[in-house]
Amino acid sequence: MTNITATALAEIDAEGRLLSPVFKGPTAKAGQFGFRGEIALKFPVLMADEKRPPEVKLDQVMTVVTEGSPTIAFLAGMAVSLEHLKLLCEILGDKLTADGKYFFFASNLDITKSYRIPYGGATFYVMPLDESTVYNELLDLFRIERVDLKKLDTAGKLQAMADAAKGFSRNFDEISFEQGLKVMGPIKIKENRPV
Repeated sequence: MTNITATALAEIDAEGRLLSPVFKGPTAKAGQFGFRGEIALKFPVLMADEKRPPEVKLDQVMTVVTEGSPTIAFLAGMAVSLEHLKLLCEILGDKLTADGKYFFFASNLDITKSYRIPYGGATFYVMPLDESTVYNELLDLFRIERVDLKKLDTAGKLQAMADAAKGFSRNFDEISFEQGLKVMGPIKIKENRPV
């Protein structure tokens, strides 16, 4: 059985960055380990022994890694700002690879635009996310029929996403991270959100 300590997620797990897991364990495919939840990108300064939620996080994360591999082959998630892509790359560092498939959804992008942004030695497919979820957006992006996943458990659905991501290729406009910062809008604050 694949253990997280033998994967590229081991270090960030040890740092306490893998939060609110919907799934965290081996997938049905031999040698594969999956995670669905949140990744803490920036922690607040702690006083004494108090525990506080992260200041910045990547939400709705989906990733599958291979036992023994030092890199992450598939990662998807959503942040409130494109600016947080920089934090993600700082946290993951050399765990990102040029041939990995990375999908970064940001709430402060024009809903009609999608980009490819090279950063940190990897290329990210960067898209807006407003009312939908990362899961639903990826189903549409990969042209996966929901009925095909209906009988699968969470691990199976996660593995199906990772497998579909391998063959994904779309000709989004390529821009630099700096250009992306210029076109992004302000962070949207949802009305009536819980305090």
